Amino acid sequence: MPGMYHGNDYDTAGFAVGAAERGSLLPRPDIAAGDTLVAIASSGVHSNGYSLVRKIVELSGVDWFMDAPFAPGQSLSEALLTPTRIYVKPLLAALKAGIGIKALAHITGGGFIDNIPRVLPDHLAAHVDLNAVTVPRVYGWLSHIGGLNEREMLRTFNCGVGMLVAVTPEDAEKLVEQLNAAGETASIVGKLTERTGEPVTFEGKLSL
Repeated sequence: MPGMYHGNDYDTAGFAVGAAERGSLLPRPDIAAGDTLVAIASSGVHSNGYSLVRKIVELSGVDWFMDAPFAPGQSLSEALLTPTRIYVKPLLAALKAGIGIKALAHITGGGFIDNIPRVLPDHLAAHVDLNAVTVPRVYGWLSHIGGLNEREMLRTFNCGVGMLVAVTPEDAEKLVEQLNAAGETASIVGKLTERTGEPVTFEGKLSL
C-alpha cells in the first residue's frame, strides 16, 4: 500500500471462521448460461483503490476539507470515506425466502474484471450491460482527474456495483423487488453466457 506505510510501520489483521451446510454453498453447481445478473449499488469507493485515490486527490489540488467537486455540501474526505455498504442481511433474507440465487460476486479491489470470474466455472462468462449500471459521480471525477480509461476503471473500482448476484431468470425481478424493499438499490445488468473468450464481456459504456 504505497503512501500508507513508512519505515517500521505495521498493521494487524484479523479473521473470522464460519460454518455452512455443504449443500448450501455458493456458487451452486447448477449455475448456467442464461442466468440473470442483478447488481446491488455500492455506497461509494468501498475502501478499494485508495493508493490511486490519494494520488488523484494530490493531482487534483483539492484539499481534503474542501467541498468535494462531485458532492456539494460534503468535504472531499467525507465523500471519499463514505462507509462501505454491507449486504449480508438482505441477501440472507433472499436466500431464506427461496429465491434462486446461484452465485455472489463481491466487487472489491480488482473491480468487475478480476472479481466476477472467481465465482464462475471455466465454461461460463458474465456479460454486463454498462448502460444499465448507475455510476456515482465520484467515479467520473476520479476518471477525469486521474486520466483513467473505462477499462482501468472496471479493473480498479466497483464503479457503482458493490455486489453482483447470479440468479435464476424466473426469480430475477422478485430478487430486485425484495432488495429494493429492504433499502438497497438493485437492478438487472446482464446475464451469464457460454465462455468463448474473456470471462467478463461488456456492452454499452460507463456513464463517467
